[in-house]
Amino acid sequence: MASKERSFLARVREILPELHPAERRLGDFLCDFPGEVASYSAQELAALAHVSKATVSRFVQRLGYVNYEEARRHARADKQTGSRLFLATATDADGRQSVAAHVAQGVANLEATFLAIGEAEIDAAATAILEARKVWVIGFRASHSFATYLQWQLTQVIENIAAIPGGGQTLGEHLVSIGPDDVVVLFGLRRRVALMEQLMAQVERTQAKLLYITDEGVPLLSRAAWHFRCQTLAPGPLFNHVSVMALCHLLTTRCIETAGVAGRNRLRGIEALNDTLEEL
Repeated sequence: MASKERSFLARVREILPELHPAERRLGDFLCDFPGEVASYSAQELAALAHVSKATVSRFVQRLGYVNYEEARRHARADKQTGSRLFLATATDADGRQSVAAHVAQGVANLEATFLAIGEAEIDAAATAILEARKVWVIGFRASHSFATYLQWQLTQVIENIAAIPGGGQTLGEHLVSIGPDDVVVLFGLRRRVALMEQLMAQVERTQAKLLYITDEGVPLLSRAAWHFRCQTLAPGPLFNHVSVMALCHLLTTRCIETAGVAGRNRLRGIEALNDTLEEL
């Protein structure tokens, strides 16, 4: 098997210890803001890093590129991996954004997300979740937290639901049990793990209905029963996941509403047991 090509950032980190002061200044700058190579010309990058254009040229050659344009293309490709480092800019480091700016971006993310998700889609997804033999919720890295949160919330109305993989578990022992009467809720937020394509291919083979929840950077997946794309733009160095949490809340609420009497009875039973066991 061929070895994986080193990323742009890995090349920069590798040569840092052997650089002269000016090149080291450029290298340190790019470790913090690698996306600037994708966005700016060599002259503009030199000005941002306070080095000469000649330093930029020597630097990219030391990285193993023929010229700046080749380095720029590689950085653009790496930017698609979703690393927040590639989305941060040097201007972000000049000061902090106001609370109002963060709130405004969160509101904008919510509006953009739910303008693209129709009422009928939410209803259909909720109905499928309720009617499924079993619901499987899957997420890795940042997505893992949302997967476990959605599973915990849906447990209030759905008995047969599992968030996988759990601690110390692998996927095989779970995937083998997924069938055509199931629903798989797969979170694919940046940064996605390498096995995502294999995982989706396996889910497709099971013929289970797939609800795919991602950020706005993922192309529409036509083979998913539903693909909900959440806006995650932010004025700072982190992704804003307000719309993801709102979607989890909406899906759970709609499931409870759709379940009707059966859903309310389960909720009452849960609360009665909580009181009896004095757990809360």
